[in-house]
Amino acid sequence: METSEQSAAREAAGSAPTTYSVVVPIFNERDSIEELYARIVAVMTREARPFEIVFVSDGSRDGSDELLEQIAQADARVVYLRLRRNFGQATALQAGFDHAGGDVFICMDGDLQHDPDEIPLFLAKIDEGFDIVSGWRVSRSDHLISRRLPSRVANWLLAKASGVALHDFGTTFKAYRREVLQDVRIYGDMHRFIPVICARLGATIAEVPISNVPRAFGTSNYGIGRTFRVAMDILTMRFMTAYVTRPLHFFGKWGLVGGAAGISILLGLFLLKIFSGVPMEQHGPLMELGSLLSVMGVMMLATGLLGEFMARIYFDNSGARTYAIRTAIRSGRLAGETLHRVLGGEDALADYSMAVHTELMTEFAYAQ
Repeated sequence: METSEQSAAREAAGSAPTTYSVVVPIFNERDSIEELYARIVAVMTREARPFEIVFVSDGSRDGSDELLEQIAQADARVVYLRLRRNFGQATALQAGFDHAGGDVFICMDGDLQHDPDEIPLFLAKIDEGFDIVSGWRVSRSDHLISRRLPSRVANWLLAKASGVALHDFGTTFKAYRREVLQDVRIYGDMHRFIPVICARLGATIAEVPISNVPRAFGTSNYGIGRTFRVAMDILTMRFMTAYVTRPLHFFGKWGLVGGAAGISILLGLFLLKIFSGVPMEQHGPLMELGSLLSVMGVMMLATGLLGEFMARIYFDNSGARTYAIRTAIRSGRLAGETLHRVLGGEDALADYSMAVHTELMTEFAYAQ
């Protein structure tokens, strides 16, 4: 039974303008914070969009925290989160998503290599109806060997492995609708694969060209040393997107191939001994290969079965969904994913989101 409060929340959520949260992870970026903050405020004010800025300090040690705290105390549109230590960019972004109150998240780095004046490019694509808008650094000024070449190879491999036709997976400069991220948790270095994960659930993705501004302050926290991690993440991403709900299809396929090859080798050696009298010991290496392939085939099949059980336990106990709904109509009334959160069982999250939404709209009206 829908209460009067829930009905009011439904109507409010359906009629209120879209609000925006600009999420910026910060790690030792004190020199660029003030300029970045001023330019984001100028752009969003010029676009006349209700907004907040969520700064997430990921264990900074250069005085960034003191400056961010001052800005947050002076401007109610700024949310400041200080993590206890350096957890990594993906975790910092997840913390920002968890505490952001907007309907659309705009993510960008804190070193001014992402130009805030290009935010309207992302807003235009979101207004067209896309769920995710990804930046594409068409002309990069980074070092060829340590940055551009590995990045080009990694982007090509990611596009082929995932089936998502993006030119630049690595950039943080992206925009997401809140609803496409509600069932996504990012960790490790998986933030660059958010479009791939969301595409599996039917998210629509657009790409806009952005500039790659040379770094004006500090030094880059990335280099060629992360190439190995990216390669491992590609394998993880391929498995998570294609086989997370059916791991036996992955392990079972290779288990059957290996087991069949091993049994064929051993059977051939056995028949050779029976009909030709050739001792199997004369083909020692081949016999060992057949035995190894047979054992590996059984192990792969067993791993696939265990994966099936674990996948079912995960989805049953965590409440994670294997689908995503874009639009739902019940009793002639339209309800989207945001209304589902307001009217469903996630009461605490709904109350928080509605409170922040109301606060953002109040701040926007006051600014006008």
